[in-house]
Amino acid sequence: MPDKSGKSGRLDVIASLRKLISEGVYAPGERLKELHIAERLQVSRMPVRLAFRTLEQEGLLQKTGTRGYVVRQFSEEDVLCAVEVRGALEGLAARRLAEQGMSEVVEARLRECLDRGEALLEKGYLIKADIEGWSGLNQDFHRAIVGATGSSVIHDAIARNDHLPFASADSIVIDDAALDREYGKLRMAHAHHQLVFQALSRGESARAEMLMREHAYIGVRYGDLFGLGQGPGLSGR
Repeated sequence: MPDKSGKSGRLDVIASLRKLISEGVYAPGERLKELHIAERLQVSRMPVRLAFRTLEQEGLLQKTGTRGYVVRQFSEEDVLCAVEVRGALEGLAARRLAEQGMSEVVEARLRECLDRGEALLEKGYLIKADIEGWSGLNQDFHRAIVGATGSSVIHDAIARNDHLPFASADSIVIDDAALDREYGKLRMAHAHHQLVFQALSRGESARAEMLMREHAYIGVRYGDLFGLGQGPGLSGR
């Protein structure tokens, strides 16, 4: 069995489990066993154990004492409400940042995220390793905007909301079996990043807020545009 106990292997396992749960392969209330998951994904048990902890923090799994982890029960309405709340909070952060103006440090950080996104997408297709790359730059982009406001209230509210299923910016599901179609979705997400940055640079607070609110729906509403079906948690729940 290949050793995938490092960061890359753990992120692969997280992405795979997130996709399996979103598709209903593991049903609400079903207990997940480390050994079974490790065998299915052809990894060692360590990255599975670490992935369980991450997905618990994301609200997809629940700890059940000595019995390990079970898939959390959630509905379509739960997912959509959590996404809407994140969009509202991140939109508020973007509006405040546009009003106060970006520092040189924040501007450089956001530009670097855009450069990483362009480098990842410029070849015109995705490879499996790009999933980790996108996850990292996307997380950095969102954190830079929220952190730049200096508001612990917004930061803490987003942190609490991130514990709900598919609510966090980092929990977007990327189907590694349909990377040709996922490319279009990430290209759209990257365009959103570019537009948000443009609005922030120009001090367009209302536009920045609107764009961040819409951007939150990438993971749950944009799949149909690229032949990917419904978003995570929205099929049969």
